[in-house]
Amino acid sequence: MTFNRSVRRKATRHKPARPQAADDDNFKLMLDAVRDYAIFKLTETGIVTTWNTGAQRLKGYSAGEIIGKHFSVFYPSDKIEMGWPEEELRRAIATGQYAEEGWRVKKDGSLFWASVVISAIRNSAGEVTGFAKVTRDMTERRRLEELEASSRRMNEFLALLSHELRNPLAPIRNAVGVLQRVASPGPEILERTKTVIDRQLTHVTRLVDDLLEAGRITTGKVKVHTAPIRIQDVVDRAVEGLQTQAESKGQALDVRMPDEPLHVQADHARLVQVFQNLLDNAFKYTPAGGRIQLEVLSEDRFVSIRVKDNGRGIEAQSLDSVFDLFVQEKDPTSAKDEGGLGIGLTLARSLVELHGGRIQAHSPGRGLGSTFTVSLPVLERTSPPEQGAYPLQHYGASVLKVLVVDDNEDSADSMAMLLEVDGHTVKTAYGGTQAVDIAAAFQPELILLDLSMPLMTGYEAIPLLRDAVRNDHLLVAAMTGYGLEADKARTSAAGFDAHLTKPVDLRALEAVLTLAQERKESGKKLH
Repeated sequence: MTFNRSVRRKATRHKPARPQAADDDNFKLMLDAVRDYAIFKLTETGIVTTWNTGAQRLKGYSAGEIIGKHFSVFYPSDKIEMGWPEEELRRAIATGQYAEEGWRVKKDGSLFWASVVISAIRNSAGEVTGFAKVTRDMTERRRLEELEASSRRMNEFLALLSHELRNPLAPIRNAVGVLQRVASPGPEILERTKTVIDRQLTHVTRLVDDLLEAGRITTGKVKVHTAPIRIQDVVDRAVEGLQTQAESKGQALDVRMPDEPLHVQADHARLVQVFQNLLDNAFKYTPAGGRIQLEVLSEDRFVSIRVKDNGRGIEAQSLDSVFDLFVQEKDPTSAKDEGGLGIGLTLARSLVELHGGRIQAHSPGRGLGSTFTVSLPVLERTSPPEQGAYPLQHYGASVLKVLVVDDNEDSADSMAMLLEVDGHTVKTAYGGTQAVDIAAAFQPELILLDLSMPLMTGYEAIPLLRDAVRNDHLLVAAMTGYGLEADKARTSAAGFDAHLTKPVDLRALEAVLTLAQERKESGKKLH
């Protein structure tokens, strides 16, 4: 028997082909959703043709502002001058893809450390029709890598620190020994010992300040408080603080600045610190009779400050590491220990980068001098800076009644002596309870109050002292080894009128004395 088997086949349904335009739209939506990467396309000559949300977020330009412009706008001026943007395109064509890391410029002129990949786009005939570019901000990763590298040098640094702190302590101890052994030291001995002690204490203070700053860098606590300032004012203040150092070594310091004011958005005190570190570095590595030049230049969207010397110079292989924490390039031929902790240049770079700028080192080689260049975004439009924003205040001959409170008796007594030399009437107290008793009878017009005292801290003592004096014009200044911005905010919130960081800078002390005298005079007028 034969059977006929009919086979039924299921019809296959074909979906219509998706239009290419729809795919392109979806791809564009996907790119726009990427926020951590700047992804955009360039023509074969480097003109920007597309722009995603991540690019706007990272670089600051909207699509309408950047499409149609050449991508060299993202590069620092020195890279543009050397033709680096075009060189990157040539390398991408040669290998298909080129990747690098380096500084790039945002719309506001600030710099960031970028990871960049450029891929050549070719048509079916193999001809280059453009480029795809992906950029990511790696500034934070770069800083972390540098910090990790610096921690490996910590043991060596601690040994160096011990050495550096003992160096200035030795001449101080010797000078004090001279004063102890001479019954009636004459003017010459007093002048010599005074100079030694003052110079070495300044050195110790700077070492401690640098250590604190290094700690803030490693914990990410360095802050800048910016305002529109004239770069010429910053340079003047930096030079003012170090002119004596150059003169003591017979070095010439040549400062060149344009007459036209150049403004930057910056923290005045922090930039002074940057240029003082660079100048101090130049003085240290330039021999007696050498020449140091500081020049301020306006370059495109930046103001550049160059510190150039004709000193020891830097080996080519060391140029990349001179800014690393705790790194110093030693001169094997030098018979003299040049000293230092290897912190100053690290601080300078960190502070410059916090301002959206950058710092570079250049040297033709050993014995041929060095040049350090700081570039900061120039502020095109600004209101004139307030005159007298950083005056040197001096107090007059008016006598104040001052109470110095410190559980460290040497600290209290030496501050009292310093004030008595200028004619003020001073009493000392070595604890909070004693200070309250003395204040009630003495009725001081100014109290310099230590914070970290046993039994009763300065924070606990201040309301009791104000209650004991009962004078609305009384000025109470905190006197402490803690000098961070958070510490100053805390003392202000606790009712202190001023904050002096130990060792107390004489300029800061003068300012407090001036303010106390002004309050005293205003109190007299009211009565």
